[in-house]
Amino acid sequence: MKTTTQLLDLTAAMVLLIYVAFSPPLVSGDPGRSVSMTLVRDAAALGAFCLDGSLPAYHLDRGSGAGSNNWLLQFEGGGWCNDIASCVERAKTRRGSTRYMSKTVVFTGVLSNNASQNPDFYNWNKVRLRYCDGASFAGDSQFRNGTSLLYFRGQRIWNAIILDLLPKGLAKAHKALLTGCSAGGLSTFLHCDNFTSYLPQNASVKCMSDAGFFLDAIDIAANRTMRSFYTQLVSLQGIQKNLDPSCTHAFFPEPSLCFFPQYVLRFIKTPFFILNSAYDVFQFHHGLVPPSADRTGRWNRCKLNVTACNPHQLDELQGFRKDMLGALMNFFRNSTRGGMFINSCFDHCQSALEETWLSPTSPRINNKSIAETVGDWYFGRGEETKEIGCPYPCDKTCHNLIPASTSDFLASNASGSGHNYRGTQLTFLFLLFDFLIFL
Repeated sequence: MKTTTQLLDLTAAMVLLIYVAFSPPLVSGDPGRSVSMTLVRDAAALGAFCLDGSLPAYHLDRGSGAGSNNWLLQFEGGGWCNDIASCVERAKTRRGSTRYMSKTVVFTGVLSNNASQNPDFYNWNKVRLRYCDGASFAGDSQFRNGTSLLYFRGQRIWNAIILDLLPKGLAKAHKALLTGCSAGGLSTFLHCDNFTSYLPQNASVKCMSDAGFFLDAIDIAANRTMRSFYTQLVSLQGIQKNLDPSCTHAFFPEPSLCFFPQYVLRFIKTPFFILNSAYDVFQFHHGLVPPSADRTGRWNRCKLNVTACNPHQLDELQGFRKDMLGALMNFFRNSTRGGMFINSCFDHCQSALEETWLSPTSPRINNKSIAETVGDWYFGRGEETKEIGCPYPCDKTCHNLIPASTSDFLASNASGSGHNYRGTQLTFLFLLFDFLIFL
């Protein structure tokens, strides 16, 4: 389990870094807005600390004009740690301490202040919540022995940041959207209704998860690797008491299941939007085909290049998509205020970068981009805001699909096309992590 812990932590934490490192320039050439960090000085009084005891932080970009009273909060992602060894290591990095974080971050995608790139939210107050607890802002415990002290205080960090933002205008919000990517997308499921409780009753409050619908999947070895991981995480970090009580009651005696979005979703009262790939790269590599289930490496070529997958492997991938859509079907059919964009790109996190959020080459379903679909859902424009794309390989808008061969990759890179380059490098690094930890 230590191997699985390290793998989940490392790869999920790397996803956004790799996306940024290998992304092509934004469509307008604008590198994005750099926003400074704000430490939450009053957090100590609430016992709200990062893993290593440092103060939590966020980045706030003030809104303007018609958006001055509207707020968008984004949970940062970056995996989890579910045992002491991995949490001790995490505490020495930017995923467990604000001491190691960059003091400025670039706001792009749904956080962009460029009207052409983010037409519905560009002038809102936008906040990025830095992630330093290793449990999707949900734990409330601590660990101490003779050599180590770890603070598992994600829930208190969440509360401390909200309390710091309320007097800065959040308490008077007219409109608000809580979102997040990856582990931050999971945070959105866990904290959506609580977020609503802080805001005025007449405010329009909604939530959107990006790549946070982590499935309680059965892997190719017939094990539930993600369930085992989350069970240990919930126990270690004292998360159970912060999970939705209606959910934990319904799933007694396995309350840790309520850390999975598919089980807690039906208890969320606030309008919710789910943005996810049906072939989410992280879940493909670590939920469906974790290294522990593929010790001979027979999936390595398929992970590196989906066009190299054999018929059996493609069937497994299509089965994963079927399971995800099955887990979403009740929401799809019965939610009157919910929205969805479930496409078939081999991707992970699609709202954070302009390339996938809104650009001439961004993914589309029924000729609508992610940004357009989310905007239509939030503002009630039109009737249909639940989009499900066709299965791989029919979606031709997935510009980041892995090219058929190395020569194709080299040719596309040499010609200046950044799209396949990013997809290839992302998938290659996932495979590299698999290989290194397998050794």
